Amino acid sequence: MSVLKSLVLFVVAALFEIGGAWLVWQGVREHKGWIWIGAGVVALGLYGFAATLQPDGEFGRILAAYGGVFVAGSIAWGVVADGYRPDRYDITGALICLAGMAVIMYAPRGR
Repeated sequence: MSVLKSLVLFVVAALFEIGGAWLVWQGVREHKGWIWIGAGVVALGLYGFAATLQPDGEFGRILAAYGGVFVAGSIAWGVVADGYRPDRYDITGALICLAGMAVIMYAPRGR
């Protein structure tokens, strides 16, 4: 159950972090205004909180593993929110990042 909880928290954190960054981007780059920027800042704060709920207590490990989730999630967000069309190298790179995340988080460590 701990792995499932961890995976759910990674998805939740990704939605807050990537969504927050996207909202700030929209507010600044697309001139949508301060409300979008403010909502993005709030979402980014919620990402920071969500990361603290991971079952593993190692900050460096959580953030390193989250990097892989962020890469894959960013590509998926671009597809859904912006119509981005990833090529095979984008997809391959994202899968490599997710594999790295799985090794970092879920490899047996004999504890």
